Amino acid sequence: MRSSSTLPPLQALRAFEAVARLMSFRRAGEELLITQSAVSHHMRQLEEFLGLPLFVRKPRSIILTPEGEAYLAHTTDAFRLIGAATAELRGRSRRNVVRISLLPSFAANWLVSRLHRFQSLRPDIDLELDPTLRTADIAGGEADIAIRYGDGNWPGVDARLLMAEQLSPVISPALLQSDKAIETPQDLLRHTLLFAKKPVDWQIWADAVGLDLSPARTIQLTDYNITLQAALDGQGIAIGRMLLIRDHVRTGRLVQPFPETITSTRTSHWLVTPKKDGIAPAIQAFMDWLIAETAEASNQKNGETSNAL
Repeated sequence: MRSSSTLPPLQALRAFEAVARLMSFRRAGEELLITQSAVSHHMRQLEEFLGLPLFVRKPRSIILTPEGEAYLAHTTDAFRLIGAATAELRGRSRRNVVRISLLPSFAANWLVSRLHRFQSLRPDIDLELDPTLRTADIAGGEADIAIRYGDGNWPGVDARLLMAEQLSPVISPALLQSDKAIETPQDLLRHTLLFAKKPVDWQIWADAVGLDLSPARTIQLTDYNITLQAALDGQGIAIGRMLLIRDHVRTGRLVQPFPETITSTRTSHWLVTPKKDGIAPAIQAFMDWLIAETAEASNQKNGETSNAL
C-alpha cells in the first residue's frame, strides 16, 4: 500500500510529539528507547518533509516555533483519537483483559510477587503490565489504569491514594562498615548519594531532618530500579522507598542508618483512572483487589517510627 503524500513518516511524527512534550531530544530518546542522534534524524526528516523548522535550537535548550506549537496540538489530538479508537476495539474483543501502566520499580519490587493472589481469585481476567518510565495517556486509552508515583496531581485523570511511601536512607552493609561512619544525617554527605531521575524523595527527607544537600556528591540515575541496584552494589547511599524494599532490609542486603522514616503525599503511589462514567467489571475487580492489597501493605510495620508531612 502506498503512503499518502500528505502523511509524514509516522516514526518521525512520534518522535516529534515526544520531543515537543518533553522539550528535550535526550529525554525523548530515553522514552522511545532510541538514541538521541536517531531522534535528531527524525526531526530533520520531518522538518524537511514539512519544509519549515519546528524548533528553535539553542545551545542548552530548544523551543517550539509558532508552526511547531500548532502542529503539536494537531499531532496530540491525532494520537489521542488513535488511542481511544484502539482502546474501544480492544474492549470489544478482549473484555477480560486489564491493561496497567506502571513504573518498572513498582512492578518488580511490589506488584509482581503478589499477582498470584489476584489470579487465584479471578482466573478469568488477564493482566497486561506495561512497566515504563513514560507517563501513559490514560485519558487517551493507552492503558485502562495506571499506578503512578508522585503527588497525585495529573491533569485530565482521577487519582486515588494507594500508599504514602516511607522514606529513609539505605546503604549496603559493606559500605556502612567503611571508615566513613554514619551517626548523624550530616555524615551522609561523606558518601556518594544516589539520585533517581527526580530527587524529590531525597529532598523531602533532607528537609524533614534539616540536612542541606547542596554540597553532596551525587550520581544521577534514571530509574529507581537502577538506583536500588547501585545501592546494593555499594556504589552509594539511596533513599529507600521502604514499602518497595522491605525484603532487602529484612534480609540485611540493605541497612537503615536511621530508624525513622518520612511519609508524604508528594511521594506516594496512586491509582490513576480516566475521568469517565462506568468502569468495566474486570477493571473494577482488579482495582478493588489492588486497593485492598495496598491497604494491607501500608498497615504492616517495619519496626521504624514514621513522620508524616
